[in-house]
Amino acid sequence: MVERKQRVQFRDLATLSAEDRALAERTQVNGKVVNIFRVLMNHPKLARAWSKFATYILSDQQTLAAREREILILRIGWLNQAPYEWEQHVRIGKAAGLTDDEIDRIGKGPKAGWNKHDAALLQAADDLFENSVVGDETWKTLAERYNTEQMMDAVFTVGQYNLVSWVLNSMGVPLDDYLPGAKK
Repeated sequence: MVERKQRVQFRDLATLSAEDRALAERTQVNGKVVNIFRVLMNHPKLARAWSKFATYILSDQQTLAAREREILILRIGWLNQAPYEWEQHVRIGKAAGLTDDEIDRIGKGPKAGWNKHDAALLQAADDLFENSVVGDETWKTLAERYNTEQMMDAVFTVGQYNLVSWVLNSMGVPLDDYLPGAKK
């Protein structure tokens, strides 16, 4: 992962409206608003709009199982070399049932000893990253297991976290202090 310089400073949350401060405070871990929201709250209108979609993707509202969602998120985070996304979702992925070995293999890609369906999830992220489309063979394999809504959620999940990777990397959002590799 490539370390990025922080370009957008943290917003003083005390300067926000009560509604926007409440939005930011819903993201607390260990009693602190997570760094991505401390940066995004520099543009509250955008943060509010984006948050609705992001909440859907990261919640049980979407049709993919949490483990499968995290495979997609971690893979696109790895491909984009987004350390913040990677470290946050290693933590979330473990809570969703991913093992340390699986997390290590996500960085190695779809040919790193996965079953057919997990390999297809990883390949979907690779296809989207490399070609902006899920390839025919990958689509066919995913369609053996997933319905149309799940296929759509898979593509939207990769797209959402591709966008998040760009934001994190471009703005240089630093790791939260509870994440491995954070500067203390």
